[in-house]
Amino acid sequence: MTVQEYAVKLRGNISKIIKGKDDRIDLIIMALLSGGHVLLDDVPGTGKTVLAKALAKSIDAGFSRIQFTPDLLPSDITGIHFFNMKEQEFMFRAGPIFTNILLADEINRATPRTQSALLQCMEEKQATIDGEFFMIDKPFIVLATQNPVETSGTYPLPEAQLDRFIIKLSIGYSDKKSEMEILDNSRAVHPVESLTAVTDKSELLEMMSRVESIKVNEAVREYIADIGNASRHNSEIKLGLSTRGLIALKNMSQARAALRGREFVTPDDVKAVAPYVCVHRLICRSTVMRDPDSAKQDILEKMIKDIPVPTEQI
Repeated sequence: MTVQEYAVKLRGNISKIIKGKDDRIDLIIMALLSGGHVLLDDVPGTGKTVLAKALAKSIDAGFSRIQFTPDLLPSDITGIHFFNMKEQEFMFRAGPIFTNILLADEINRATPRTQSALLQCMEEKQATIDGEFFMIDKPFIVLATQNPVETSGTYPLPEAQLDRFIIKLSIGYSDKKSEMEILDNSRAVHPVESLTAVTDKSELLEMMSRVESIKVNEAVREYIADIGNASRHNSEIKLGLSTRGLIALKNMSQARAALRGREFVTPDDVKAVAPYVCVHRLICRSTVMRDPDSAKQDILEKMIKDIPVPTEQI
C-alpha cells in the first residue's frame, strides 16, 4: 500500500463523520504522517473535538482525552508515584500522557504550569516524574483544541508551546449541503461511536517512515531556508520562524508530496503548507490588529512571493 492509498483509506473513514472538510482532514493526516502535533483553533460547535475523536477511532492505537480546566495539575497529565499499603512500596500510576493519540481539549483553559507539563512530552516523547525519565511509545500525537472567542478564564499558549505544534488550523462552518447531511445523521448516540479502525499502529509507523524518506532536493531545502531567513529580516515581523519551524515546514511538505503520489518535494508543496505551518509561529511588530492570524497570513504571502522559486529539476 502506498502513502497515497493509506491517506485515501483514512480520509474516507473520517469523512463519514466530518462532512465537506476533506482539505482539513488531509492536513491533519499530513501532520499525523509527519509525527507532528495539531492545534485546532475555532469557535464552539464546528467539530474540533469530533474530528480528533474520529481520527483516533480510525486508528487501532492508544487514545486518551484530557479536558483542560484551571484546576488541572501537571500530575493529572503525567501521572504520580503513590504508596501501595498492601505491597508496602511506592508504585507509579501512569497518566493519560502515556498513549499514542492524545486529545487535549480546550488546552488554553489550563494554567501555564500545567500547559508546560506537555512541553517536554511533545518535543522529546518522554516525561520526567519525580526525577525519573519515562519514555512515551511511538507514535505520539497531540491533537489540541482551543476556543478563540471566550477569553475569560483562559491562559494564552506561550510562543514556546505554539512552536511545538506542526500546524494550527481552523475547521470553519460546513456548507449547507454538508450541514443537511449532518442533521440527517444526528442521533441519540453520536455517529462517531460507530466508527471502526481502518489501520493500526504498526501500519501508521511504516507510513511515517515512508514519508520521512521522501526526497527533498538541495534547491528546495534552500527555498525553505530562504523563507526562514526572510521572516527574520521582514520589517513587519518581530519574531520570525525558528529552526524547528523550518523542519516542520520540510516535514509537512514531504507529507503533502507523499499524499499526491510523488517521491520528491516541489516548491508548490512548500507554498501550499506554509500558511498552516508558519502563521502561528510569527509575531508581528504591530499589535493593533482586528484579526492577527489573517494579517500574519497576508504578510507571509507577500514575503513568499518575493522569494525566487527554484526552477531546476527537482
